[in-house]
Amino acid sequence: MPTISRRTMMAAAAALPVAARLNAAMPSDPKSGGRAARANDEAYWAKIAAQYDVARDVIQLENGNWGIMAKPVLAAYERAVERVNRENSFYTRRGFGSDYHAVHQRVAAALGVGTDEIALTRNATEALQGLIDGYNKLRPGDAVLTADLDYDSMLGCFDGLKARRGVQVVRIALPEPATYQGVIDAYAKAFSANPKIRLVLLTHLSHRTGLVVPVREIVAIARTRGIDVIVDAAHSWGQVDFDFADLGVDFAGFNLHKWWGAPLGVGVMYLRKSRVRDIDPDPANGEGGLDSVQARIHTGTSDFAAMLTVPDAFNFQQAIGTPERAARLRYLRDRWAEPLRKLDGLQILTPSDPRLHGGITSFRIRGLVTAADNIAVAKMLLDEFGIFTVHRTGVEAGACVRVTPALFTNPAQIDALAAALQILVKRLAKA
Repeated sequence: MPTISRRTMMAAAAALPVAARLNAAMPSDPKSGGRAARANDEAYWAKIAAQYDVARDVIQLENGNWGIMAKPVLAAYERAVERVNRENSFYTRRGFGSDYHAVHQRVAAALGVGTDEIALTRNATEALQGLIDGYNKLRPGDAVLTADLDYDSMLGCFDGLKARRGVQVVRIALPEPATYQGVIDAYAKAFSANPKIRLVLLTHLSHRTGLVVPVREIVAIARTRGIDVIVDAAHSWGQVDFDFADLGVDFAGFNLHKWWGAPLGVGVMYLRKSRVRDIDPDPANGEGGLDSVQARIHTGTSDFAAMLTVPDAFNFQQAIGTPERAARLRYLRDRWAEPLRKLDGLQILTPSDPRLHGGITSFRIRGLVTAADNIAVAKMLLDEFGIFTVHRTGVEAGACVRVTPALFTNPAQIDALAAALQILVKRLAKA
């Protein structure tokens, strides 16, 4: 076991009282062994919200870019910044290594994988870029598959494979409206129609609409056809409740500064141990580390303080619990999306099926499909109603506006969004 410095232990201990208070505040339910996912217990969630120092001059419903740190996490980060800045290279060259290994172990344990199967990165984009660019099993004439709901940077990486690897890039549009089987069928149909596909990008939870893709089923189908899958889990880990090991994934990228609330600048590359050599090492690492996941990424100098704060973020979020957190985010989403699903002129872009959404859901006002249209809708929500959202493009059926609640969001804010949308739909929807 690596040696953990005394100061790291003290920082972790400082977060424990907060975790203990949150556990004590969790409502008791004899049917669930004492901790129930009571998503609408406002007294409890008000205590959670009080742990976030968030600006109150607008209703913040754009929390998908990154997740702000809770107060105890921010305090731990500030202590870590001060320490790293004060001790300088004397710490980073002599003491940081053991502390880093402790963080590395904590992340692997939370993900349920081996420490020799992950590397810490600066974000999911960096992790996924390393996996895509390093994937070495493609040959000229092969094909790769992406979908309209995938992340722009990752689409760019896959498009780049055409020049570097001599492959064909196939892109599909996922069904809208979507069903669980319909999404699976869309990928299965693409595999059958393009027998040269050898690699597919699969976004677990789309940043464009919030659609959750049935990863396990699609990975299983792909495997029978000799197709590898790289999974973009930037938005899913921490937002929805799932067992990563259950998905059967060999390659994946994650963020810790979105739904885990760690400081900006920490992500994770996952590479199954038996598949390490199918990803080339980053050339900046030289010729060593052929069997090391860490050799597949080269971050340069990272934010030491951000990495040191990851355990504090885990302490805070794990005290709440992933099932509880996921249930609360879905409750907030359902509070506006489901009642408005029947509103003439409004399209809700994730289905009611709880398997296909988390907290994020986008909407489109009928007839407004351009980027300019949806920039204007988001601006109206902000200027007229004080509600901050963000437009998203790239969806085959048209641009949209994304709504992303957080743990500090309350039902009154969600109700304000619902009321505002009813007004805007009446004003803007086209026949």
